[in-house]
Amino acid sequence: MTKYEKPTKWANPKVKLFPHQVGFTCPPHDYDAAPSDFLRMSPRSVGVHGRMLHVPDYAHRLDQRKKNFGLLEEFVECMANNGVDVCGQVGSNWVHASGLGVEGIRQHCEMLSDKYQTPFHMSGYAMVEALRDRNVEKVALNACYHRDTWYQGTVNFLKEAGFDVVWAGNFLDQGWFATQDQVDECIWCFDEELIWKSFDYTAEKAPNVDAYLINGMSNYRRESDGIAQRPVHYEVELEKRLGTPVIGHDTALYWRIYKSLGIAPATQQGSLLSSLKG
Repeated sequence: MTKYEKPTKWANPKVKLFPHQVGFTCPPHDYDAAPSDFLRMSPRSVGVHGRMLHVPDYAHRLDQRKKNFGLLEEFVECMANNGVDVCGQVGSNWVHASGLGVEGIRQHCEMLSDKYQTPFHMSGYAMVEALRDRNVEKVALNACYHRDTWYQGTVNFLKEAGFDVVWAGNFLDQGWFATQDQVDECIWCFDEELIWKSFDYTAEKAPNVDAYLINGMSNYRRESDGIAQRPVHYEVELEKRLGTPVIGHDTALYWRIYKSLGIAPATQQGSLLSSLKG
């Protein structure tokens, strides 16, 4: 097998469109906010490109994530060929659905990063790295829209990584919906008041933790204009409200990408992303 070589031209800053070029991928059949979010909070030196995974019959099943895990390598190679400096994978379930375990995922990310000479980060493992960096031990998980089989995989992954998950529950467990089907019908997008109510509920269930986590990549529509926003947009106010660090998989992924780039956000963010400016 021929050893991969990243095109040498990308080592020349004069031919790159941006000094810091980032590539994102997301699950099939999801329009993803990560490229827009990351670009809006970044310095002008950053450029972002997105590439959706293509699985025509995708139905958001965990077994489909495992079956199509190899598409992530195709994504990294494509981005490396086009001069990306760092790659990020959106979708927190892919790490536990893979069956590789925490160490297996770490090794897989390292292998792809080395093979294609381009750092590759998965949101599910970025959460582990972020919590370790902040010396977090006890956490509670606001599992939001994730089905119990989904978020229990996240809980088990976090426990395998050494964290004490003292409580976890989704919107159905919290009592905001009568059935999981009603949650699913929202297509991961909810009224803004739910992010406040769900975190208040989580804090009541687990008042003494080092951090509150939120699973996946849920969205919340602002009442003022109907624009949907990811948890990263609420972290500053949530931390003021709860008096405890709040970390979502979106926040953790962006933090890990910034670390690889050696830069920090240009906007005000919560404690995790703000730590990069220290």
